[in-house]
Amino acid sequence: MAGSRDVLRRIKSVRSTRKITRTMELVATSKLKRAMDRVAAARPYAEAAEDLVRGLNAPSLAQDHALLRQPAETKRAAVLLLTANRGFCGAFNSNLIREAQRCLAKLEEEGAETELHVAGKKGLAYFRFRGRAIASATTGIGDDPSPGDAEALVGPLRERFAAGELDTVAMVSAEFRSAMSTPPRTTDVLPVAPAPGRRSGDAFILSPSAGEIVARLLPAYVRATVYGALAENAAGEQGARRAAMKSATDNAGDILDNLTRSYNRARQAQITQEIAEIVGGAAALE
Repeated sequence: MAGSRDVLRRIKSVRSTRKITRTMELVATSKLKRAMDRVAAARPYAEAAEDLVRGLNAPSLAQDHALLRQPAETKRAAVLLLTANRGFCGAFNSNLIREAQRCLAKLEEEGAETELHVAGKKGLAYFRFRGRAIASATTGIGDDPSPGDAEALVGPLRERFAAGELDTVAMVSAEFRSAMSTPPRTTDVLPVAPAPGRRSGDAFILSPSAGEIVARLLPAYVRATVYGALAENAAGEQGARRAAMKSATDNAGDILDNLTRSYNRARQAQITQEIAEIVGGAAALE
């Protein structure tokens, strides 16, 4: 009986765990739909702004607009890492952290002095545990990021780049390809590079001048780039969590099947033993 009771306790525990993982899977599925809608809404604006800014960019404008400055060498670089605040999403956070480490190592190998800015509890906890200096940290961005969140992250970095304190700003985030595919990527946020093979103003009728348009558009473009990354990160997190929780739920089902078979075998052996004891006792009385 002791063996059967142990199996029953394990069955009860696995059933409770399966209920939790199934609920988390359903919640992630619900949040994923809203997150995907945000990504779909943010991408066209970001792509149009990027095409316009890069198309208007030219060496002559770089003299008047600090965000277009192309440093001859990278002496000081900032890396902005976007991670999730919660776990239970497979390798989502660890992939982003690994990409940030690769980016930092590459910049340092090139002789740049680097500083790390982190958004998300998972990235913050990892680098603090490793003893890495963190220039700034943000953990208040939830599942529904806003352009204001993006401005709070990139605004100070944009101002420091414009003042010449930084030579480049790189961002590590997830690229949302589908609910099952969210690989990490590194995006060069600043400086804004010109589109290859295009002269300033090509294919545009400009009013006011290119310089005035670029002056108004550059801060919005940088903010839109970070906001798009926040939206894709949120969608990628929910997609990864849904996949991880579905896998956990399926595994719990398999464990339950095995435990149920083990319990049935133990009960069958116990009943067989009891019958044998009864038959043996009856035979002894004859």
